[in-house]
Amino acid sequence: MASTRKGTLAIYEAALRALKEQDRLRLLAPRSGIDFGSNDYLALASAPRMKKAVSTALAAGTPIGAGGSRLLRGNCDEHERLEAFAARFFGAETTLFFGAGYMANFAILTTLPQRGDLLVLDSLVHASIHEGARAGRAEFRESAHNDPMSVENTIRDWRDKGGKGRVWIVAESLYSMDGDFAPLEELVAIADRHDAFLVVDEAHATGVYGEQGRGLTAPYEGRENLVVVHTCGKALGAAGALVTASRVLRDFMVNRCRPFIFATAPSPLLAVAVQEALSILKDEPERLQRLASLVAFTHREIRLRAGRSPSDSQIVPYIVGDNARAIKLASALQARGFDVRGIRPPTVPAGTARLRISLTLNVGENDVRALLDALMEETGSEARWLGES
Repeated sequence: MASTRKGTLAIYEAALRALKEQDRLRLLAPRSGIDFGSNDYLALASAPRMKKAVSTALAAGTPIGAGGSRLLRGNCDEHERLEAFAARFFGAETTLFFGAGYMANFAILTTLPQRGDLLVLDSLVHASIHEGARAGRAEFRESAHNDPMSVENTIRDWRDKGGKGRVWIVAESLYSMDGDFAPLEELVAIADRHDAFLVVDEAHATGVYGEQGRGLTAPYEGRENLVVVHTCGKALGAAGALVTASRVLRDFMVNRCRPFIFATAPSPLLAVAVQEALSILKDEPERLQRLASLVAFTHREIRLRAGRSPSDSQIVPYIVGDNARAIKLASALQARGFDVRGIRPPTVPAGTARLRISLTLNVGENDVRALLDALMEETGSEARWLGES
């Protein structure tokens, strides 16, 4: 029996050994130290108002589980109230609540683009978008990162070769590993010129940018050719995702979207938490202001030390290059009390292993100074900020 099991598992053991040899083997590690690794940008995950909203709902009889899919008995009042509230908050015609951002991206791209259509993906979009594109009906191509002309040329090349369907342009508004912003104004214009749809993942911008944290797509919400994913597990401090879209597209997803139809609905308590988070954004604008101040402070401190800063956002990449050195540096900082994680391929391109420093309201200016000082002491000239030569 033992030898049979060994033979059965040999292929997996070999794959794990290969990852280890490439310094790409991943292990689960508990959270500890000062938070420079989470996406809890506004420190809502443990906010008293969030806890109170959930505990109050639980005491009032809100069930923990939905008990079924939304099309069966799993459609709860809490889901309906959240979606109506979120549509008003974001300025969209409708919203649809999913259990995770990954699921929402996958659901959109396997449901809305049809056979004969073209997906144009920014080369650095999230894995969930790539997976949705591969699993969907439409043809897909990548455009150069944050390059509107590359998007335009990709569409024209496809048309010149006989492409007749609808074009779907897919981007993130704020990229999670480089911390840079998409050229949304140009992408909206391209979508309009080509009668195309624009799908934007706002995962790292929702709650942080735009009026009241409505995201970077806020000026464009309500357009028929715009679909937006507002992830709820980052700045909103909960989990799940809200997809904003026209009512026609929402109704189509309710009827045709397999990840929606055949999945148990998200916990009604989760819907309560997300709605409370959106209310906090409206009621406590100082959270966004404090985060903006911390982000500005951090980039000033980096420029003082390095002469330039790698991004303008709350996501600060520190390039190491080599996988082993990236993990060694992360471990050294963790030993000094800073929870910073190393990021390696395939999450980032080969040769760009890095530290991903995340700025949240769980830290203050003194914490940032201490981290940057520790980074300078640990690295010397081994690492560099993104974009340095």
